[in-house]
Amino acid sequence: MSAEQTPIPETAEEPRPLRLTAAAVLAGLEGLALVVGGAFILVLGITGDADDRQQAVTGGVTLIVLALLPLLAARGLLGQRSWSRGPAVITQIMALPVAYNLLQSDSMAIPGGIVLGVVAVAALVLLVNQETTRALGIRGPGRASE
Repeated sequence: MSAEQTPIPETAEEPRPLRLTAAAVLAGLEGLALVVGGAFILVLGITGDADDRQQAVTGGVTLIVLALLPLLAARGLLGQRSWSRGPAVITQIMALPVAYNLLQSDSMAIPGGIVLGVVAVAALVLLVNQETTRALGIRGPGRASE
């Protein structure tokens, strides 16, 4: 046996489309926002500034755990993994009712609802785009081999 390693042939991967990168960035930002919000609520719960300490701690931990879904999806989208589109789409679909509820409030949450709604719709459009689908290697129904 030779001490040399055989070089691995490089596959001719297509460059990542800008739309896919933008969808990954939006999913990553949503995940980051969930981590920041969860950490904020968790700190309020631990320091005792919240009305209900147990509820604040539980809510903060829940938001941080929920942040894993869009963060993993963003990483998968950047790596052009076909599995990543499902979690990314689920994240956007879950964000739409949250945005709607924020818009129904009579407070400073309305601008947050607008931003969240715009980001969710934009990410959904980017994720179902034909260029994104092709880059992820997802074939539509009835296209077994192309």
